[in-house]
Amino acid sequence: MQNEEGQNMGLYIPRKCFATNRLITSKDHDSVQINIGHVDENGLYTGHFTTSAIYGFVRAQGDADSALDRLWPKKKVEVHQ
Repeated sequence: MQNEEGQNMGLYIPRKCFATNRLITSKDHDSVQINIGHVDENGLYTGHFTTSAIYGFVRAQGDADSALDRLWPKKKVEVHQ
């Protein structure tokens, strides 16, 4: 929920799954949120990260690893990593 000034007033902001693009509800206690750190050309952490959320159903099927492996190269280009 936002006020007239565009500030978030609500405490709950829904997330979307990185792999399936489905909305993660507040009752999905199996979902996880992962911060993937950015590194420079020398392999040193730059202090920046990209947040990815994985839906509980994807984790239950055992596809979370493969989803991150498959989708991270596309996301990596978007964040100029």
